[in-house]
Amino acid sequence: MNFKGADLIYVLTAISLLCILSIYFCIKFALMLITLRDAIEDSLDIIDEKYYRISKILEIPVFFDSKEVKLALSDLEDARNALLAVANKLSKEELLEDEEVNANYYEEEEK
Repeated sequence: MNFKGADLIYVLTAISLLCILSIYFCIKFALMLITLRDAIEDSLDIIDEKYYRISKILEIPVFFDSKEVKLALSDLEDARNALLAVANKLSKEELLEDEEVNANYYEEEEK
């Protein structure tokens, strides 16, 4: 194969353009990932705050034995557990403190 100087310049230009294009999309993808990570961190902060508030509400003793009140408390507990599950899936970190709170809660419930 005999490549002339002009052929090599065309090939080099095409490879350079492809390299520049791939770098552009890599940077664009990296910026999207950073934005997504920030959004997830903000969501986890909100979930953590709501989880704390719901846990405090569930600690308050109820002096009313109505079915509706017990059902509402049960729904609150389910919502709290769902928030914890979502946070665990998003962060993939072991939330030892939250797990200890849940373990203590279930131990008290069994008694």
